[in-house]
Amino acid sequence: MSDYRRRAEDWLAQDPDPATRAELRAILDAGDEAALADRFGARLEFGTAGLRGELGAGPNRMNRVTVMRAAAGIAARLRQDPPPDDEGAGVVIGYDARHGSQQFALDSAAVLTGAGLRVQLLPRPLPTPVLAFAVRHLGAAAGIMVTASHNPPRDNGYKVYWGDGVQITPPVDAQISAAIDAVGRVDELPLGEGWTVLGDEIVEAYLHALSHLPLGDAREVSVAYTPLHGVGREVLERAFAWTGFPAPAVVPEQADPDPDFPTVAFPNPEEPGVMDRVIALAASSGADLVIANDPDADRCAVAVPGRDGGWRTLTGDEIGGLLAEHVLRHTAGRDRLVVTTIVSSSLLGALAREHGVRFAETLTGFKWIMKAERPGDRLVYGYEEAFGYSAGGDDGVVVLDKDGIGAALTAAALAAEAARDGRTLLDLLDDQARRHGVYATAPLTIRVTDLDLIGAAMARLRAAPPSRLGGRDVAAVEDLSEGAGGLPPTDALRFRLGSARVVVRPSGTEPKLKCYLQVVHPVADGEDVDAVRARAAADLDRLRDDLAAAIGLS
Repeated sequence: MSDYRRRAEDWLAQDPDPATRAELRAILDAGDEAALADRFGARLEFGTAGLRGELGAGPNRMNRVTVMRAAAGIAARLRQDPPPDDEGAGVVIGYDARHGSQQFALDSAAVLTGAGLRVQLLPRPLPTPVLAFAVRHLGAAAGIMVTASHNPPRDNGYKVYWGDGVQITPPVDAQISAAIDAVGRVDELPLGEGWTVLGDEIVEAYLHALSHLPLGDAREVSVAYTPLHGVGREVLERAFAWTGFPAPAVVPEQADPDPDFPTVAFPNPEEPGVMDRVIALAASSGADLVIANDPDADRCAVAVPGRDGGWRTLTGDEIGGLLAEHVLRHTAGRDRLVVTTIVSSSLLGALAREHGVRFAETLTGFKWIMKAERPGDRLVYGYEEAFGYSAGGDDGVVVLDKDGIGAALTAAALAAEAARDGRTLLDLLDDQARRHGVYATAPLTIRVTDLDLIGAAMARLRAAPPSRLGGRDVAAVEDLSEGAGGLPPTDALRFRLGSARVVVRPSGTEPKLKCYLQVVHPVADGEDVDAVRARAAADLDRLRDDLAAAIGLS
C-alpha cells in the first residue's frame, strides 16, 4: 500500500462527511494515484489569509476535516491567552451561501464549544463585513468567516479575525498554524452543542453603525445593483432604506444567493463581462449609478454613464480617490489618517498632503491597512485597488476590513451630492486630475495551472530584472522580500521608472501572478483631461507589453 493510500484510508476513518468519503472511496477503488497525490501530497496552508481552496476530500482541499482541524487549532491558540472570565470572550462565526459554508460554520461551532469556548453564530448567510463588525461589537476574542469571497464556485475558505476586529497577522497566523499541526484525529475531538445563534439585532447594529458614515444630506440618486449571486442584497437594501436612499433596481437573475454563480464564470467584478447585466439594467432603467458587490459583499465596484453615451466602469483606484476625498471633505482634524497599499495608486498620498492629514502605505491586504494606525492617529479611510474600501466618519472607520456595503452607501452619497451640484463623478475625477495629474493604473494578471511557474518567474525577474519597461529606464528595483521602507518582508518586486511604477507579486489566494502598473501625467492649464488620459493609457499599454515579455508566462 502506498503512503498516499494509507493517508487516504486514515482520512476515511475520521471524515464525518458522506459526500467526501464517497469521493475518496471512488478514487481509492479506481487506483488513481495522481488524484491521491494531489489531495494528500500537500495540505492547504493556514496563513494570514486563513484557508482557501477547492472543495473535496483530503488535506489539500476544503472539507469538514480541514475545517474542524482549523477550529481546533484556533481554540488551542485562544486558550493560550488568559480569558477575562470562565468562558473567555468567545468566538463569533459567520458564513456566506457557498457550497458547504453553513456546515463548516456549524462544525467550527461544535469544535470550539467542545473546547470550552463560548460561541455566537450569525443568524443566516451574511456579508463578511457584518462578521468583521460583530467581532468588535460583541467584544469577541476572535471571529471566523466561512467564505471564499469572489473565487470560483468550486472553492471555499476560512477567514480569521482576532479580538481587535482585524484579520490575523504574524505571529498569530503562525501560532494557529502550529496548533493545527498538533491536532490529532477529528473524530476524537470533543464536540459541544451549546452555542448561541444570534438574532437580527446584530444586523441592525451594523446598519446603525453605517448610518454614521459621512453620507451628507443629498439622497436623489437612482442605483442599479447586483450582488452577483451572493449575500449582499438584503443588507444593502436595508442599508439604503435605513439611511434614506431610494431602493436600488436589482438584476433579477443575480439577486438571490446561488453557490453555482450560473451567470458568471468568475463572480468577481474585476473580471471582464461580469458587470454586463447590471450595466444593461442601468441603461434600460435610466439609473444614475451602477453598484456591484462580490458574493460576500466585502468589495464594491462602480460604473457611471460615460460621455460617449455608454457606461464607464471606474477602476478601483478611481473609486478609491473619489471616496477618499469625500471622506476628507466630511471629516475634520489633523490627526486623521488615510491608508492604502503599495500596489494602489499614489494619488491618495497627494490627496492627504492637500488636505493636511496623515498618510501611510502598507503591504497588500486589509489586515495591513488596518494595522497602520499609530497612537495619535484616527483612521478615517483605507482602500486597496481591488475594489476594497473602508470608510468612516469623525469616529473612524466603521469596519476594520473591506466593507462593500458601507462603500456602496458612500458612493451613492457622493453621486447624489455631485448631482445636486449639477456635476458627475467623471467631473470630480477631472477636478482631481487638474490638481494632481492623471494617475493612471492598470493590472496585468497572469493565471497559471502550475504554481511552480510563478516561483520561477519571480526568480527570473530577481536574477535578471529588465533595464527598460514601456520606453522608460528602470531607475531602481526593490526586492520587498528583504523588507523596504519599514514594511514587513513580502514576496514582491517594485520597479521605479521616474513617473511610473510597477509592482509584481504572486496572489495570496489564487493561482495568479499579479502586476500593478502606474503612470502619472501632469495636466497643463487648459489642457483637455481626456487627451491626457489617452496618452497615459497608451503609456500603460506599452508598459504592460514589455512587462509581459519580461515575465515570460503569457
